[in-house]
Amino acid sequence: MFKNILIIDDDIMNLKMAKTVLERAGYKVDMQKSGALGIKSLKENKTDLVLLDIEMPDMDGIQTLENIRMEKELEEIPVIFITASGDTDNVVQAAKLGVADYVKKPFLMNELLKRVAKVFDGKK
Repeated sequence: MFKNILIIDDDIMNLKMAKTVLERAGYKVDMQKSGALGIKSLKENKTDLVLLDIEMPDMDGIQTLENIRMEKELEEIPVIFITASGDTDNVVQAAKLGVADYVKKPFLMNELLKRVAKVFDGKK
């Protein structure tokens, strides 16, 4: 069975690169370039995992995750943060919101695949 992953990132190159690698590994991938569009997609489509950039205009990753956690039908979806930020406040806030893992930008594709597989292996 295919696992559905939603990537939310305002950087189109990051979206395309992650999508290509994940699809080659057998995942079904959707992409959105803002938190608001990502939440809309989550409400409309079955999603097994979200890869979420922290630093985005309008609604950042923390705000997006807060909104996801407020929605009863979305609150249990695991989220992996993708971030170039070393801001410890973001790390602490994300931990409080139950983020599953972090991937630091720029990321190695093998590292991304390992983190995704780890989340899915833990959900069995």
